[in-house]
Amino acid sequence: MSSLKTAYYRTFQAVFNIGARVLPWRKAAVVSGAGAIEKIPALLSELKVAKPLVVTDPGLMAVGVAPQILKILEENKVSFALFAEVEANPSVNTVNAIYDLYRESGCDGVIAIGGGSPMDAAKAAAARVVRPRKTVGQLGGLLRVRRKLPPFIAVPTTAGTGSETTIAALITDTETHYKYAIMDLSLIPRYAVLDPALTVGLPPSITAATGMDALTHAVEAYLCWTYNTKESIRFAEEAVEMIFRNLPKAYADGGNLEARTQMLIASYKAGFAFTRAGVGNIHAVAHTLGGLYNTPHGLANAVILPIVLEDYGKKIYPKLARLAAIAGVATGGGEEADAKAFIAAIRQFNADMDIPAGFDFILDKDIPEMARRAGKEANPIYPVPVVYDRARYIAVIEKVRV
Repeated sequence: MSSLKTAYYRTFQAVFNIGARVLPWRKAAVVSGAGAIEKIPALLSELKVAKPLVVTDPGLMAVGVAPQILKILEENKVSFALFAEVEANPSVNTVNAIYDLYRESGCDGVIAIGGGSPMDAAKAAAARVVRPRKTVGQLGGLLRVRRKLPPFIAVPTTAGTGSETTIAALITDTETHYKYAIMDLSLIPRYAVLDPALTVGLPPSITAATGMDALTHAVEAYLCWTYNTKESIRFAEEAVEMIFRNLPKAYADGGNLEARTQMLIASYKAGFAFTRAGVGNIHAVAHTLGGLYNTPHGLANAVILPIVLEDYGKKIYPKLARLAAIAGVATGGGEEADAKAFIAAIRQFNADMDIPAGFDFILDKDIPEMARRAGKEANPIYPVPVVYDRARYIAVIEKVRV
């Protein structure tokens, strides 16, 4: 990366950081604990929502998770509309279908149930509700909604994406395979209902990928060179500590309610941390895998995380050494040794949870486009610790490919 471009990016980030300090940041109000979903009707009443649109996916309908909430609504005589066809890496077409149903059904609020996909699709559809003349593509980018969304309640069923507290919604254009990132403070839900009972019994593979997704959020937020606040730093540190302590337990025993509770809280904290502080090159590359190959986002992050951390080198050793101490994996051999121990611990996490070291489906012809897309997403907005140029993105992607 040329010194001139790097200087421009850093100047942009420094100026943006000043502006970000005066934006109306807020958190989703949290309702937590086993049985928290029982409080949803009261929340709807408080928000003066007469008919919510419930957004979820077929899997959560099939295993009975979403129907639990639908039953609670019915028992409390809450009228609702239902969209239950959100796919992994939700598409522009899905967002438009949700938007159409919202309008046709006369809805006045949203309940999103699921992992990142239903929440992202619901957020993007809600953004279209208040910006009906804008396409999803036109809403992609930073602060392009700028209008208050309908009352939005997020009910996560995985502990990873942090979507219940973030400003982001990621939507894929199935024709171009491009992944739009809609980022606006208005996308932060009004309420996050953290009910660990909904995550009990998740398949180990989903527990692993979503847990590593949360870890990636916390680590990337912590490594950002600017944008961070005392609160986002504290939340990132707390999330790392909680994930290292509880993810192995949740993976080994899906019925461990305490570990599930702690992972939901960790995911929420990591989500707030990266919402405020930003993400980096790990996410920029991961999004290209989601767009081109439909790779689950958490899985992509899990694989790329140690590769990029290693590639950053000594620039991040001091911060990684602090995280190593927080995670309980420090060696006491100095910053470099502790930083490398933290990366090694992440690799061991992946190995213990059957997450691959790389992907064998990345095609040669796609790598230049992946590098272009990653660079376009990251620069100049992401406050990465090390600015990548096209050649460095290609080198990292080559390491991701096995």
